[in-house]
Amino acid sequence: MDVKYPIGKLQVPEKVTLDNVQEWLKQIGTYTVRLRETVDSLSDEELNKTYRDSSWTIYQLVHHIADSQLNMFQRLKLALTDDNPTVPNFIQDKWAIQPDTKLPIESSIKILEGINERIVFLGNSLNEEQLDRSFTHEINGKITVATKIAKLAWHEEHHLAHIKIALNS
Repeated sequence: MDVKYPIGKLQVPEKVTLDNVQEWLKQIGTYTVRLRETVDSLSDEELNKTYRDSSWTIYQLVHHIADSQLNMFQRLKLALTDDNPTVPNFIQDKWAIQPDTKLPIESSIKILEGINERIVFLGNSLNEEQLDRSFTHEINGKITVATKIAKLAWHEEHHLAHIKIALNS
């Protein structure tokens, strides 16, 4: 297993269907329950474990997941409301050292509960045409709503796997 990508890299079907979206939304909808089951009873020592040398701690990962979902949700909404807007890069390493990341992880789990609820609700309202709407990332180029929903689900699972690796090392 590649510890950097324990569930593999993001794979998006060439033609995303509403059934694909429903599967991703199911993952997103249950994520915070599964995250809580994994991290709620951890000690400070366990929260400071890493999944590989020079990686973020579990503590940092939980805050990062919330920051990332927040950014990706905004991009999703922009793609649905604007005509292919250009969005800035999310410099995750700089976000990871901001003072708010010193808060207990509960603050980020609460963000995830709200954001994921909204993502699932919004995602359940999408039609086939909306899946092809897009935004342009200033570095990564054009990204469709379909790909963004896939990434929203994949990204959370990717880091939950990192957290589990850290706990088992």
